[in-house]
Amino acid sequence: MLPDPIKKFTEIFSKFPSIGPRQATRLAFYIAGLGKTKIKEISDAISGLYELNTCARCFHTYNQYSGGRTDEKLCPICSDPTRKKEIIAIIEKETDLISLEKTKKFNGWYLLIGELHKTGELEPEQKLRLASLKTFIKKNLGDRAKEIILAINPTVYGDLNAALLKKELEEYTEKITRLGRGIPTGGEIEFADEETLGQAIDRRN
Repeated sequence: MLPDPIKKFTEIFSKFPSIGPRQATRLAFYIAGLGKTKIKEISDAISGLYELNTCARCFHTYNQYSGGRTDEKLCPICSDPTRKKEIIAIIEKETDLISLEKTKKFNGWYLLIGELHKTGELEPEQKLRLASLKTFIKKNLGDRAKEIILAINPTVYGDLNAALLKKELEEYTEKITRLGRGIPTGGEIEFADEETLGQAIDRRN
């Protein structure tokens, strides 16, 4: 009943966050109705994602032509010698990093750990990223970072996961802080305005 390209599109996109089979099918027909020129434009935009790399240190996604160190597969932030490598912010999503960078209040490095779950347990990939951070700290920062900021959303589950991360990292840093409560409880870093998020960085404790 459905054309094969629609079926394939639905099969792939229904696995995306917040998109089920019905919505994926509707999206497929919507795009198909835009015409060949627009479909080619969308196709090229998706193909461009193939050029992205993952930073070997912070795991942030970056464009290989945006100034990172290709020899070490580092993103522009991790390649920047002016950043304070002894201060590290742990974030869940790339959009959190973008929001924090917009404030121009933070000049350290990041660790993108991935979205934390309500169970309060880390996924195997998240454990590997934490292990990578611990190894980096031991090799490059004299066993301890100056500060690790848990830039985790101030929700009930965020608090639970922050406690877990604190336990994992407390012996690897002089102090562990969280963003100040300029962000309302239950809010998300991604959607906070720059002024509010900047105050949350300044008031971290």
